Amino acid sequence: MQLDKTDKKQIWWQPALELFAQISGWLVVPIVAALFLGKWLDRRFDTEPFLFLGCLAAAFIITMIGLIKQSISAMKKMEKESQKQQ
Repeated sequence: MQLDKTDKKQIWWQPALELFAQISGWLVVPIVAALFLGKWLDRRFDTEPFLFLGCLAAAFIITMIGLIKQSISAMKKMEKESQKQQ
């Protein structure tokens, strides 16, 4: 099936939106999970605020690793696509 010009105009933004959603997920999910888990652990073990801060630190590290991996993957994908176009 061949795409006409209107279909191509609708598709150009799709990879950018996909990358935005993935990066947003790496930013939001670990930190929100750490907030709830840290608060729950502090209440359960009466260690306020140490386990909360530990969970946030772990979430920060997980977020940074995820963002770096996602960025490298996106750069490689863009390089492959630019080589195909040349």
